[in-house]
This record gives sequence, C-alpha cells and structure tokens, in this order.
Amino acid sequence: MDLEQYLRALPKAELHLHIEGTLEPELMFALAERNGVALPWRSIEETRAAYAFSDLQSFLDLYYAGAAALIHEEDFYDLAMAYFERAHADGVVHAELFFDPQTHTARGVAFATVLDGLERACRAARERYGLSSRLILCFLRHLSEEDGFATLEQALPHLARLHGVGLDSSEQGHPPSKFTRLFARCRELGLHVVAHAGEEGPPAYIVEALDLLKAERIDHGVRAAEDPALLARLAREQVPLTVCPLSNVKLCVFPDLRQHNLKTLLDAGLKVTINSDDPAYFGGYVLENYRQTALALQLSRDELKRIARNSLEAAFVDAGERAPWLARLEAVAD
Repeated sequence: MDLEQYLRALPKAELHLHIEGTLEPELMFALAERNGVALPWRSIEETRAAYAFSDLQSFLDLYYAGAAALIHEEDFYDLAMAYFERAHADGVVHAELFFDPQTHTARGVAFATVLDGLERACRAARERYGLSSRLILCFLRHLSEEDGFATLEQALPHLARLHGVGLDSSEQGHPPSKFTRLFARCRELGLHVVAHAGEEGPPAYIVEALDLLKAERIDHGVRAAEDPALLARLAREQVPLTVCPLSNVKLCVFPDLRQHNLKTLLDAGLKVTINSDDPAYFGGYVLENYRQTALALQLSRDELKRIARNSLEAAFVDAGERAPWLARLEAVAD
C-alpha cells in the first residue's frame, strides 16, 4: 500500500484537537445565517484569505470571532459531527476533544448548551462510526484564575460527563503557575490534567505544567528541545507530547515543516504523538498532519507506527478499550 493508505490504516488517537478549531468556513457561514450572526468577513473566500497568521495571538483573534456563530446545542452537535466524520475517514479510533466553555459563556451561551451538543455528537459518533471519545474542558489562560474557578463551578453538576481539564489560549505571559490552585482543585475532583506548554512559551513552562499542575500530558512541548535536562526527564518519565506539526508551521513556531523537531524528539526517546490542533485554520486534519510530516522529515513506517502506538497508549482509556486498537495496529503490514 502507498503511504497515505498505510497512514489511514493505522488506528490512531487524536489527543490535541480544539473542537472550535474544526469550524470550517462553510459551516461557520451556515451557522451564522441560521442564527442571524454577523461575521467580520463577507465570504468564505475572504475568510480563508484571512488565515495568514504571524503568531498564536493573530490566530486566536480570528478563532474567537468565528466562534460567535456557535449559539445553540444543535450548532455544537453539527460542529462535532463534522469533525467525527473526517476523523473516522482518517483512521481515528479515539478522539479527546478540547472545548473552551469560557469562549461561549462570555457570550451568554449556557455551559450545559455547549456540553449537551458535544456529548450528543460523541454518542452519535460511537453508534455511527464505532469511534470513542472524551471531552476535556480547557481553561483560557489569558483570563484570571478566578474566572477559571467560576467556570469550574458551572461544570460541577456535569463532572461525570467530563474526563479532564486543560489549559490553552495565549501562552506568552501566562505561565502554568498562574493556575496552580485551580488545577489542584480539579485533581481533587478526579479529573485528568493536561496543559499547553512549550509552544511559544519557554521550556520553563513545561516544567511548571509538570511540577505545579501535575499535567499527565504536555500539549505541544516542542521547546523542550532547548533544555537538555528537561528533554532527558520527558524521555525518562515517558510524558506524552501532543505535537501539532502543521499548526506549528502555520503559527511560525517553525519556519518550515522540514525544520520541525518532531523527529529529534522521537529519536531522543520521547513519547511523541501527532495531532491536528485547529485543523480548519491550519491546513489539515490528522491524516494530513501525519502525511506531510512523514514526507518532510522522512519518517519510516516503523516510526509512524510508533507515533500511532504512542497516541493509543497516551489516551485516557482503560486497558480493555485500548487492547483491540493495539492489536489492530500491530496487524497493519508495513
């Protein structure tokens, strides 16, 4: 089989996916029309033309503007189902969806509206595609820890429907230490913990995420390569890194995919995974991230299978659910 067929055949988990970041312009405009929302752009073409980002913040400004089209439960359901259809076609067997309730509650959308729509889509994806999923509530780091606590309070009646918490949005100037108390409370409540660190922020942010937030996975983490001691620690402790190659290039973390350090991290023994982050904005869903990265970095099929295995092993599922995926993975012929 050719490379794309091989990659599609690999059962994989997507562990770094912002569901709001899957809002394609076509759906954005359809929802805006359905809900009577005025967007900053006059057409789908004009919207796509705006996807020229200089850094993370320039992307976030556009990302939050587009999210204004999401208002009703059905909108969040439609958004997630569009993603699940693509993920299934890409060979994803398990997806852990980040969602940003503060983006919506600040606009008057109820927390339960967001969660109900997303959870209904998760159930439908299980029934339609056999695709399992988890929901991870992300706190916006550019807001205060107090605002995060208020969001957690809204989430309390729904804890059984959530599997973890994360930390995303503008990294520079907002270290993980800003949220130490909030994440301690989340751990007390039995929630898994992940955190964005080491994308634009320094390696020290990764250390804070591990030591202060007790993060079980690091989202991005590519700047760990700048700190040999941290690199050795991540390899020793096998902390998963949810790397997003096309995102890193689109946001100018790396000038070119051929200069991405994913293979360097992999060769150093780190538990690296490949994910799509905000694929509607960054030019590719998970299969395209695998494909372009494989070509740019000349990854072998053994290395690609290892990356897929890493994703399955790093998923927040029990051994019984993971076992058949790993068996399927080993059955894929090189």
